Amino acid sequence: MEKRVYFDHAATTPTHPEVVEAMMPYFTQSFGNPSSIYEIAQINKKAIDSAREQVAKLIHADPMEIYFTSGATEADNWAIKGIAESYKKKGNHIITTTTEHHAVLHTCEYLEKQGYEVTYLPVDEYGVVHIEDLKAAIKDTTILITIMMANNEIGTVQSVGEIGALAREKGILFHTDAVQAVGQIPVDVKDMHIDLLSISGHKLNGPKGIGALYVKKGVRLKAFIHGGAQERRRRGGTENVPGIVGLGKAMEIAGSHMEAKAKSLIALRDKLIDGIKEKVPYCKLNGHPEQRLPNNVNYSFEFIEGESLLIMLDMKGISASSGSACTSGSLDPSHVLLGIGLPHEIAHGSLRITLGMHSSEEDVDYLLEVLPSIVQRLRDMSPLYEDFVKKQG
Repeated sequence: MEKRVYFDHAATTPTHPEVVEAMMPYFTQSFGNPSSIYEIAQINKKAIDSAREQVAKLIHADPMEIYFTSGATEADNWAIKGIAESYKKKGNHIITTTTEHHAVLHTCEYLEKQGYEVTYLPVDEYGVVHIEDLKAAIKDTTILITIMMANNEIGTVQSVGEIGALAREKGILFHTDAVQAVGQIPVDVKDMHIDLLSISGHKLNGPKGIGALYVKKGVRLKAFIHGGAQERRRRGGTENVPGIVGLGKAMEIAGSHMEAKAKSLIALRDKLIDGIKEKVPYCKLNGHPEQRLPNNVNYSFEFIEGESLLIMLDMKGISASSGSACTSGSLDPSHVLLGIGLPHEIAHGSLRITLGMHSSEEDVDYLLEVLPSIVQRLRDMSPLYEDFVKKQG
């Protein structure tokens, strides 16, 4: 059987077997609508309450501060649009960065068309936003700062606690897209001074189609979806009980194994980073060399196209990506890589490798075995590389 290696856990993760097991009864046996009063419905209501506690525990929140959504894209939209609408009498200025996920960037662009002002902060060569730039961007009309905790493409982890402390000091609400961070690194919404935080189930070995938004007690946030009294009248619609149960279980598992998992992934990550640097010339590690997620490796290779690299890796049984799964159909280079200062021709030749639950040293060795020859084969077909070699000679 052909060898298959999955290295795209930032795009999505396999659902943990224990999560699937926890969800199954709510598809068949306990299928009642949680808003009904009979027993099988009330069983489901209790299951939702239990999942809310599991989600809250991992991020050190109160269960009543957790609202279930269809995923992090909805959570990001709700947080940003909801705050913009709820606090428009106070101001109309929002601060974000140029390297956010498109769920944040496109929402901010939408609000600009509605008359809001948005400042897009630059990041440095490692993808880090500087606190001095943030301070300088704050105005009397600033109502929200939204900066992701860890970048989905290059793995850079921001100093969220410092950002949150500044926001709290200035009386500004702080939202963070923590999709890639939750379950991988410790998250404490209280210590980090976070007011709103987005979570996605399928990024941490939970099911797709479920997420959550943490909203700090006291934050005004209008309903995003109207149509019922669910989620304390803030999000109408019959609850996705199996998905909610699955998210809760995934959060519980992530919390119980996080330290050991991170240690294992960091060892594999660093082996990949060092191995690629050693075996493949004319490459650049993207993202912060130390302040990065345990599972993320992102390299740019000169003189090649990332799409061709992915196709040839796939032919060898390796699944990886060149950036965010949400923009994989685009021919444009990653806005994140452009944001850290890479020229277009180098940004086009990027490879994102993200490790996960089943990643092994054998998988890493296999990638390090096949990657150099694939890169060289693509370079041998490149006129740019041919010209470069001639100049070197």
